[in-house]
Amino acid sequence: MKVRRLRFIDNISGLQIFQLLKFTVFLIVSIVFTKSHLTRAEIGSWEMFLFISGLITFFWVTGIIQSLLPLYHRNKTFRRFGETKKRKSPEIFNAFLLICFFSLLFFALGHSIKNSVSVFRFSGNVPYINLLLLYIMLSSPVCLIEYIYLLNNRAYRILQYALYTFSAQLALIILPVLLGKDIIWSIYGLLAITFVRWVWLIILLRRYTEIRVSWEFMKEDLYLGMPLIITTLISGSAQYVDGIIVSSVYQDPAIFAWFRYGAKEFPLVLLLANGLSNAMLPEFSTRSMMKESLAKIKLKSKKLMHLLFPMIMVIMLFARWFYPRLFNPEFHKSAGIFMVYSLLIIPRLVFPQTIVVGRKKTNVTLIAALIEIAINVPLSLLMIKWGYGIVGVALSTFIVYCIGKMILVGYVWVKMKIKPTEYIPLKIFTIYSILLTIIFILVDKGIINIR
Repeated sequence: MKVRRLRFIDNISGLQIFQLLKFTVFLIVSIVFTKSHLTRAEIGSWEMFLFISGLITFFWVTGIIQSLLPLYHRNKTFRRFGETKKRKSPEIFNAFLLICFFSLLFFALGHSIKNSVSVFRFSGNVPYINLLLLYIMLSSPVCLIEYIYLLNNRAYRILQYALYTFSAQLALIILPVLLGKDIIWSIYGLLAITFVRWVWLIILLRRYTEIRVSWEFMKEDLYLGMPLIITTLISGSAQYVDGIIVSSVYQDPAIFAWFRYGAKEFPLVLLLANGLSNAMLPEFSTRSMMKESLAKIKLKSKKLMHLLFPMIMVIMLFARWFYPRLFNPEFHKSAGIFMVYSLLIIPRLVFPQTIVVGRKKTNVTLIAALIEIAINVPLSLLMIKWGYGIVGVALSTFIVYCIGKMILVGYVWVKMKIKPTEYIPLKIFTIYSILLTIIFILVDKGIINIR
């Protein structure tokens, strides 16, 4: 069956499947590496390579792309309102130039400080630093590919692109290790598939974009995107802030390890929620489609709730059983932290931020993020003082994330006159949230004890 004949694939599901395949590939890589001849130090170098590249790029790439989506054909610079399927887009091309500029900037900055930078214990000697900087420069622009397809309503192409490139990526990364080669050959494989994606990107730019440089549009994109960049940076830094608090208060590597192994969201929730939110952004950029877009996100979020809430409930019931077996018995305490982080599904599956960003009110998301981080640190310290320990740090993260979502829900309701019932399946959401909370309490208190 040809991919194009899969009628169930739309922009939302296409982007969600793309994110799932991306996660699955890196999960398989992690499993293969732990079963191979590689030492923990070599695997650590690989993980650090991916960690640093993600840390340096995730916030500004996300911000630029998320600001592009509502600006596509609806901006002051090109004044194009409405669907223009036959015309090529100068917006995408200028967003591409912006991402390239930031990529080159961080590449140059990295080279200028590479001999003096300190990353964990690797002071002035970050593993594979030259390859890392090259990967940062090359990998960021190719993040546009799936969104070019999305903006041109080529959902089946997103899936096609994902299947081809992620299959090749998996092979190029794990085959060298299976053949007994050093980890650097896996990095070469990652760079090789990135070059392939660049060729794919150039083809798409020629097909779908108008090569027209516009400083005005870039300024418009940055004006809308800068709050998103800062918001993403603040929100994405929450996990690092939690880790800093735990390490500073306890100064015990064992306690820190417990926290880090537990402080993980179930990836399926994050991937599917973000995929839905990003795919819906262009649909909220015009008022004429607001009613239809609200109904659509309500229906899609309802389907996600029916899928993910029961899944999280089962995982929570068995968390204390599988954690010691998945890692080792020393990490049984991490299960409690993981359970708290699993509660994040409650605010994750509510999407006021999609409406706010789609309507280009990005300053509101920034304010909400600043409030979150301002509350998180003192609340975490208070939780520890009150005797909740490292679990209290996780609880604080859950509480402040809920507060941030409530702020956005309130803004959408009061300022935009959109009731929560218009985009939230409130009855289903309330029932699932209560059931999940009850299960959490029963497992946490040991009333249900599956070990």
